[in-house]
Amino acid sequence: MLMMDVETAPRRAAPDDVLIAIDQVSKTYVSASGASVHALSRISLDIKPGEFVCVVGPSGCGKSTLLRLLAGLDGYSEGRLLLDGETVAGPSRKVGVVFQAANLLPWMTVRDNVGLPLRVGGQHAPAGDRIERLLAVTGLGDFGDKYPYELSGGMQQRAGICRALARDPEILLMDEPFGALDALTRERLNLELQRIWQENRKTILLITHSISEAIFLADRVIVMSARPGRILADLHVPIPRPRTFDDIVLHPDYARLAKEVRGLLNAQEHGHD
Repeated sequence: MLMMDVETAPRRAAPDDVLIAIDQVSKTYVSASGASVHALSRISLDIKPGEFVCVVGPSGCGKSTLLRLLAGLDGYSEGRLLLDGETVAGPSRKVGVVFQAANLLPWMTVRDNVGLPLRVGGQHAPAGDRIERLLAVTGLGDFGDKYPYELSGGMQQRAGICRALARDPEILLMDEPFGALDALTRERLNLELQRIWQENRKTILLITHSISEAIFLADRVIVMSARPGRILADLHVPIPRPRTFDDIVLHPDYARLAKEVRGLLNAQEHGHD
């Protein structure tokens, strides 16, 4: 279990319909050189069940740090962090995590990689049926017996998403999962992720550097400041679903949102709030 520092921020009650409640959370850590780094400053954010939220911000602003706090992989310094009303004190079965690298085990088939969280958790039957359903949903139904080296980068990421969904988590945290892919593969996986989300309505928080990706995928786009990271804007995306890239760029709200997000990020680069 991760030990959290003493909470000093004022507390607020999380509404009953909130799945993720981030209340005045700050994070300070000591760098390899011994310097104190203030990564996050008083972050407050509520996310409802089934929402798709994307977080954008300058490099080094603490986006990935925030995701690690939610995943229970790091402790926070101040504030309060709740998942489904429970304080985050370590990794939870309610949370699946997808990182930029798929991190598939090279000696295991795709099917075995996807089923690994179930085996580690001691679950067997009817795990096989669930794995086959997940492979089918992510378009990997014909690739279960393949090894990671036999898959493209995009297919490896789909396998990583599939593995994160294996335990049927309530929350899916995604840290720039498509950042290393070429533009066309990234667009295809954006469409794939939208379809998967519409089928199971998991609560998703996705970190990205891409403004267009954030607007395409999200119900809400959270814009963070430069370090120490704090929330500059929480923008609702009123564009109907299902979305396609051809249609979304013609929607007036797309241009408005892209301009607003880009303006906020450019201001950060030039040292203005």
